[in-house]
Amino acid sequence: MTQQNTQLTSTEDILKNAFAAAVAVADPQVIVPQYLAKIFPAGQEPKGRCLIVGAGKASASMASALEIYAKAHWPQVKLEGVVLTRYGHASPTSHIQIIEAGHPVPDQAGMNGAKAIYALTQQLKPGDVLIALVSGGGSSLLTLPQEGISIDDIRQTTEALLRSGAPIEEMNIVRKHLSAILGGNLARVAIAHGARVEALLISDVTGDSPADIASGPCAADYSTYQDALAIFEKYHLGKDEIPASVLSHLKQGLAGEKPETLKDADLVSAQVANHVIATAYKSLEAAADYVRSQGYEPIILGDTITGEAQTVGISQAQLAKEHLSKKADKSLALISGGECTVTIPTGIKGRGGRCSEYLLSLFAASKDLPHLAALAADTDGIDGSEKNAGAWFTGDIRKGSLAKGIAPEPFLAAHDCYGFFAELGALVETGPTLTNVNDFRIILLNK
Repeated sequence: MTQQNTQLTSTEDILKNAFAAAVAVADPQVIVPQYLAKIFPAGQEPKGRCLIVGAGKASASMASALEIYAKAHWPQVKLEGVVLTRYGHASPTSHIQIIEAGHPVPDQAGMNGAKAIYALTQQLKPGDVLIALVSGGGSSLLTLPQEGISIDDIRQTTEALLRSGAPIEEMNIVRKHLSAILGGNLARVAIAHGARVEALLISDVTGDSPADIASGPCAADYSTYQDALAIFEKYHLGKDEIPASVLSHLKQGLAGEKPETLKDADLVSAQVANHVIATAYKSLEAAADYVRSQGYEPIILGDTITGEAQTVGISQAQLAKEHLSKKADKSLALISGGECTVTIPTGIKGRGGRCSEYLLSLFAASKDLPHLAALAADTDGIDGSEKNAGAWFTGDIRKGSLAKGIAPEPFLAAHDCYGFFAELGALVETGPTLTNVNDFRIILLNK
């Protein structure tokens, strides 16, 4: 009995340590200095005004890391700027103002901060440098609506898209075309004033395109007004759900009466560079290295796995069975990333987030694999509506659910994945990690 408990504890530790490894490799305190040294080699530090702006769940930590680096390597450079982050994700700085604001639904604090960033960028001159610190979550934080659109209009639109189950990629296409900053519009202002733009990006999106990370405030955008309107049509969102000002703005853009987002042609002679300094795949590789050291053969399924969380859970349970049948003599670790969605029917409140919902679906679909263990968590430390990063389970947790008579199916139907894992003491609770490289999932299959 003692040996069995030791093994179960060990499995739990491996799950949690793999997640910790994935988060650690994306730590801004480590990676920001590395990239600053590459972008600004010795003797080529910023000479004119150095303005630091940014937004996202990791951006405050990025700003803190930049200040520490600048103090050691750029003693003559005066830093100033404003960075927005989600409530609870602040990090200490001396020269860069950190503003906490609402996410995923924007609020007035975010709008005020975005206004300050826009105003500072308009003060740039030739020879100045704009350093943008951008990470996931920046889209809703950088809410500075185009003329004629209010913050309440943006909030109502965001809430409608969230309820519809639209994936983050589609939500951001709409946001870009309503914003004075997103979709490359921040870089457009800097370019107009002759400044150099260096954007450091921590990616939480599939594909790691600068245009998609926080809706690309400094990157050329591939989407159009037509794309934004098509998203409303796809989810049957009309005048009853979307404010008239938003629909009017997008239709004017489609008619050519409003400028499009920044395009590649606008960057031909501009000094603009976007550097993706952390990605989900790098984090998956770090977790793979760790589990390999623990005797598991890691199999990275990819960092672009999306879809309804419950559907992905079922499909990965089946995938686990297939891998077991092929390699029954080996202990395997199936590792993946990518952002799932959760569509909640009208009238159901739900508790939790996409990681916990995926995991509960996997739990229910793998009843015939009693030794399967798994963890799913958001690398920013917050999964959905509650304060947990995600959840985990081992064979011991499965036995506990049977002993307590807690079946997963009612919780899945109620979208109360948080309640299920809370009952069993199987929540992953890290608090804000101050980074964000999308969701992390690991399945352990012991031989």
